[in-house]
Amino acid sequence: MPAIDIGNQEQREPAAAGKPSKAKTIAVIVAGGALLITAVNMAAAVYLYRGMSDLRFVEARLEQLGAFEQRIAARLDTVNNGFQSRFEKLDSQLQGSFNEIDASIARLGQTMPVAGGEAMPGAQEPSEIATSTLAQAPEALGGESASEPGVIEAPAPRRRIASASPPAPSSNYQRIQQPDGKVYYRRIN
Repeated sequence: MPAIDIGNQEQREPAAAGKPSKAKTIAVIVAGGALLITAVNMAAAVYLYRGMSDLRFVEARLEQLGAFEQRIAARLDTVNNGFQSRFEKLDSQLQGSFNEIDASIARLGQTMPVAGGEAMPGAQEPSEIATSTLAQAPEALGGESASEPGVIEAPAPRRRIASASPPAPSSNYQRIQQPDGKVYYRRIN
């Protein structure tokens, strides 16, 4: 068996002096970690600075977009007001035209006789003085002379010509008249 030498302790320490101590190793690891954290922080700062720069640029563009939106809205309001005034003008013109048509229909309804030669119940009878000439009845005017401008000759009322009855429908169709007066034709198969 080999012998163990418990000899001198001084000889062992110089052999151990060549190896690094645990404290130095820990210091190197802590310094490397701090360097790594510093590098990560620097990279994060650079990306944060770039992000803030991009955010400022986007905010500036959004402000321009807001101004652009206000200009568009103002122009749309102008166009809308123009169209609205045109529609109001057309509406008033249409209402005026409808009123004129209604008045014309009312006058025609009053003056137009029915097919039998009799006037409609609401129609006014033309007076004899209005339809006579000055030469026929100068005394009917109550002493006014023919040269005075107060006398106007009115034309004789027109007589409505009775229209012919509608042609008989084809034998291929059946005529259906509803109680409200509407007439429909249905094809017979």
